[in-house]
Amino acid sequence: MFTEGQSPIDFEHRYMGAQYTEEHHAWRRTVRDFLKTEVEPNIEAWEEAGEFPRELYKKAADIGLLGLGYPEQYGGTPVDGHLFSMVMSEELARLGAGGLGASLLIHSIGLPPILAIGSDELKQRIAPQILAGEKVIALGITEPSGGSDVANIHTRATLVDDHYVVNGSKMFITGGMRADYVTTAVRTGDEGHGGISLLLIETAAEGFSRTSLKKQGWLCSDTAALYFDNVRVPKENLIGLEGQGFAGIMYNFNSERMGMVTSCVAHARVCFEDALAWARHRETFGKRLADHQVIRHKFAEMARHINVTQAYLDQCHSRIEGGESPVADLALLKVQATRTMEYCAREASQIMGGASYMRGERVERIYREVRVNAIGGGSEEIMLDLAARQLRI
Repeated sequence: MFTEGQSPIDFEHRYMGAQYTEEHHAWRRTVRDFLKTEVEPNIEAWEEAGEFPRELYKKAADIGLLGLGYPEQYGGTPVDGHLFSMVMSEELARLGAGGLGASLLIHSIGLPPILAIGSDELKQRIAPQILAGEKVIALGITEPSGGSDVANIHTRATLVDDHYVVNGSKMFITGGMRADYVTTAVRTGDEGHGGISLLLIETAAEGFSRTSLKKQGWLCSDTAALYFDNVRVPKENLIGLEGQGFAGIMYNFNSERMGMVTSCVAHARVCFEDALAWARHRETFGKRLADHQVIRHKFAEMARHINVTQAYLDQCHSRIEGGESPVADLALLKVQATRTMEYCAREASQIMGGASYMRGERVERIYREVRVNAIGGGSEEIMLDLAARQLRI
């Protein structure tokens, strides 16, 4: 039975299958306690400031947030399965400020290519300081000339003696202003994906510069444009082999999209929770807002979208855990999740009215972050076309 204030849709009482063990619940409590102490009292001020303190990386590392799922030899905490990461993504999303998670966990897309195809020397040199929160690593793929067209990279790296000389630029780089390293896609060969390589570029290098970009949402996450003007990069910083960069980039996408999907569903759940709390206490025309049929139907539709998306997410998770790589379903799942987030953000805003338009409200922050989720990690259009190809349509 549910008491007043509780709902089978909210974070505390939603259905969770038997795959969640006491270890997962304990990890959830650890993450939630950390965020409640270190983040929640400050998040609105950080949003207004456009950044969060750099020391938060070290604090997050100390509770295992940064090292979760990474090899112990580099200071990580290996875990069995992806559920621990999903729990972490959900708890970060409860803040209603996606930029915090995007920048705090930016290593989750900058570091994996190094661990997947990089040299042992590079792994040992870079990974421990990243997972300890001492250094920050970002991923530099997108360029001003094109976003999702990864195979059309223009930034050029030319090998001269024992260094690569890099010229070009990157755009919309999350964490780019404070990054110490950037895992950077460069062109070392001919046109197409076969000519792409990955270089680890140190931002202290001569010829490197960057500018901060102001955004619609993700306000506390720094976003940058990066510029390379004859930047010299030691050839030891080549990640994998020349021409292997496209494979390294693709390695990231499944885990990145699963993280984004989990966050989107959690954001939708936040919208449901906050709108429901408002509707239960707001009175209009002599009764609670929640007692009006048109409002009750809005909540039923939000619940339908959330439950369908959660079930699809759980199915894809089980298939990945079973060794599959369901590319089409992951692409469709991302579209399903971003549209669920958009729908619930809109309906929650309608229910809450002017209150949802005020800074400091979770729904207001989430609504501003709808587009970055629908575009980032593969836009809805790219995802649908990818799925269509995989379905042999």
